[in-house]
Amino acid sequence: MSSIQCGRNAIRQIVQGASVQRSDGAVHPLFHACQGVRYRKLEVILTTNIEKLGKAGETVKVAPGYFRNHLMPKLLAVPNIEKYAYLISEQRKIYQPQEVEEVKVVTETVKNKMKEYEAAAKRLDNARLVLRRFINVEKLRTRATKDEPIELRSPVIKEELVSEVARQLCVEIDPENIHLPNPLTNVGEYEVPLRLPKSIPLPEGRIQWTLNVKVRCK
Repeated sequence: MSSIQCGRNAIRQIVQGASVQRSDGAVHPLFHACQGVRYRKLEVILTTNIEKLGKAGETVKVAPGYFRNHLMPKLLAVPNIEKYAYLISEQRKIYQPQEVEEVKVVTETVKNKMKEYEAAAKRLDNARLVLRRFINVEKLRTRATKDEPIELRSPVIKEELVSEVARQLCVEIDPENIHLPNPLTNVGEYEVPLRLPKSIPLPEGRIQWTLNVKVRCK
């Protein structure tokens, strides 16, 4: 508030010290700027923040009557001419406090991080990953019995399991977290062992984390 008051006092001294009619008969620029066509907008510089109009220091267009009857008497704005533009810019440099952006640093504790890991591990262990793949039709036709496994056209590799875990379960893991010595080559259900940090406690009665994977025909 002190900065706004100081700026207004400086402008008030200039306005009060200038006469309306100069000796050569010309009208002072402050009042000349208020005249003109009835519906012509007038460019003014705001000396303070005005709701729905602008912030202090901004140049806006207003109706001449609005400026003459409301803004100018209260020194809420001045005409957009060189003299007043310089005055406004200088007083804002002196009096306007610099806005300091406050940055909040959220400290993530080891305990909270471990809870996230444990929740992700349980999500992997309780969920079922479903994959749909094309089968090898030729091998299907040549099966000796119906009990023989249905072979896939292309095997399921470790990297595909990682991407599907991220897509279906929204959990990010690395290929090293999946123990898959050989790709999945047949239709069926699998329990793929997971290699998770030992610091994550296992559920009671379990000896390792697993990922349930079901491969279906496409």
